[in-house]
Parts: sequence; C-alpha cells; structure tokens
Amino acid sequence: MSASNADLLKSLKIDRSTPPPASKRGLWITLTVIAALLVIGIAGWAIFGRAKGIEVKTAQVVAIGNGGGNPSVLDATGYVVARRMATVSAKITGKVREIMIEEGQRVEAGQIMATLDPIDANAQRDLSQSQVLVARSQINSVRAQLKDAESNAARLGALVGQKLVSRAQYEQAVSQRDVLRAQVTTAQRNAQVASDSLRISEHSVDNTIVRAPFAGVVIAKAAQPGEIVSPLSAGGGFTRTGIGTIVDMDSLEVEVEVGEAFIGRVKPGMATETVLNAYQDWKIPGKVIAIIPAADRGKATVKVRVGIDAKDARIVPDMGARVSFLEEVKPADTTAKPGVLAPADAIIQRGGKDVAFVMDGEQARMHSVTLGRTLGDDREVLQGLIGGDAVILSPSDKLVDGTRVRLAREEPGADANNE
Repeated sequence: MSASNADLLKSLKIDRSTPPPASKRGLWITLTVIAALLVIGIAGWAIFGRAKGIEVKTAQVVAIGNGGGNPSVLDATGYVVARRMATVSAKITGKVREIMIEEGQRVEAGQIMATLDPIDANAQRDLSQSQVLVARSQINSVRAQLKDAESNAARLGALVGQKLVSRAQYEQAVSQRDVLRAQVTTAQRNAQVASDSLRISEHSVDNTIVRAPFAGVVIAKAAQPGEIVSPLSAGGGFTRTGIGTIVDMDSLEVEVEVGEAFIGRVKPGMATETVLNAYQDWKIPGKVIAIIPAADRGKATVKVRVGIDAKDARIVPDMGARVSFLEEVKPADTTAKPGVLAPADAIIQRGGKDVAFVMDGEQARMHSVTLGRTLGDDREVLQGLIGGDAVILSPSDKLVDGTRVRLAREEPGADANNE
C-alpha cells in the first residue's frame, strides 16, 4: 500500500527539464520575419540582378519574300499622280452662258465643256464680213474702169501713129490705165486683209466654245452660268480662271520618295508591286519609269516614278500607296526559299561561323545564319532568322548564348530609318 502511494505521487511530479510549448505569438513573429526577408530578397534581385544585364540595341528583321514571287528589296510610300491633268479655261474673257460638265463625267477630246456669251464676237464677225464684201465690190469697180482705160489707150495708140491725135493725149491715156492697174492691186490686197480679219473674227467666235483638250474624267467643276471667266485673273475674286479640271486616267502612276541611303537599290525598269491604302489586298504590278535626277535637301530623299499596269476606276489621283521594289530572280533561284534582311552590323563571326544574337525576353540567343546578298547596309539571311526577330546590333565579345541583356533607352530625337 505504501509502494502504490509512492508511485502515485511520483506520477504527479512536474518534469521541469522539458521545454515549455512555443506560444502562437512567437510563431507569427517568426513567419513575418521570414516573409520580409523573402520580399527584400526578391526586390534586391529585381533591382540589382536585372541591372546586371548587358545593355544592347536591337533592330527588327524584315522579311523580303512575297509568297513565292520576286523578293522585295525596298518598300516606299507615295501617292498616285496623273501625268496629264489640266484646268481648262477659255482663251478670251467672257461671261459663261452654259456649263456642260459635272464632276465624275467622262469627256472625249474636243467635246464641248462650256460656252461663253458670243454677242460681241458675233458682232465683230458680222462687221468683218461686211468689210470683205466692200473690198470685193471695190475690186469689181476698179476692174471695170481699168478695162475702159486699156481700150482707150489702145485706140489712141493706133491713132497717134497716124498723126490723128497728139502724143500728149496718148500718154495721158496710158497713165490713166497704169493708175487703175495699181488701184486694182490695192483693192485686191484690201480684200485679202478683210478676209484675214474675218478669219480672226471667226476664231474669236470659236473661242467662246470651251472644248476638252484630251479625253479624261472631270474631277472639278470651277464655274457656273453667269460668271465671268478669263485666262488671267484680271478681275480679282469676281473672275474665274477655269471652267473645270480633267484628268487622263490612263496616265496615272505612283510617285514615291526613297531615302538617299537606299536609292542605289532602285533601277529604271525594275519590277514593282503597288498596294493602295484603300485596297490593302490588291497588289498591282508595275515597273520603275524613271528616277528623278534631283534630291530633296531637307528630307534627304529622291523621287521615283512608278508605273502601274492596271487600268481601273478604283485608282484615283492623290491616293496613298505603298510600293515594293522587287529584285529579279534568276532561273536557278526560282525554288529558293525567301529570306530576310538584317542589318550588316548584327552579323558577327564566332568560331569561324556567321552568327547573330536575337533578343528573347531578357536573354540573348545565338543563331547560326546563312548569308546571301549584300544590299546596301543590310545582309540577306537565307537561314537562321525569320521576319520580326529583334537582332542585337554590334554584339560585344562578352555576349554569349543565354547572356542576360536589357534594351538600351533611345535618345530623344534619334532618327529612325524606315525602309
């Protein structure tokens, strides 16, 4: 019995060597410290780890294939222009009597576009006709007198030989005959002058009719009946200088401006492909007509005339267009896959091979490339790159596959080359 009590008392004894259980407050403090350390570590990595990336500049690789056709070596933007466009006006100053055109109407060469009031011109023509009639009647009158004078001179010539009349009478008759001959010549010349004046008056009447100089489409109607028109703006704001503007739609072409750095890629007769801004899916074939031998000093560009083979009513002047200049493909290269254009300074040698570094997120990836032609400051890459890749320009020797990189900030006002 005594032994059992002793065991019971021993079991109730507190073991002070065992550590007390941890409190919940201490546990929360520990977790908070660990979370704070993790946040500080992540922030430090974001600030210092990322900043350790090599600063690089990139350029986008441009695809030059056009779906199996000729490769494009250059793109340029411009506008549709007409080589034959005229604002038609009257040759004389007059009041408009009738307008026979409307915008969008097609006219043929010589078709009447408008008429002016012909009252003054008709009156002048009638006066010239009267002057012609007077001059012709004078010729007939003098010729009749001349005929009589010639007969009288011949008769007196026969009598003076027979001493029946004096020589003075005969010489007077001859003189009268010669005067009348001169008067006939003068009357004939006056009649010619009157005829010329009549012809000029008829031209003045014809000038009251305004005709189309060539076939085309009316794009502007500039006058209305009752207005005064003149080839010169002599009447200020009350005088029109034109009847309307017509455009020869068969003379439409595209005029683009090409940067001086790329004009060497363009050759006369070079095949082109034009896409209008209004019809993005319509590719119009054509060719280079001419390179204008003058440069714009301010924009550093050269104008190029590009012909378009299509004759379509949808093509109108001043439309925006994008022209692709196509490189001629040799027969042996017809099965070759289209390549891309990359800046020449993005291609370097590593281990005896041509490589380029592409920026993939925050890392540089090294790509082995197969090179083709040299086109100005660019190189054609046949394999290893695709259109849209961001290649690193002038990669340093420290750059290897997988190196962390970051994009350099562009300086304000830096020029961007746009092909």
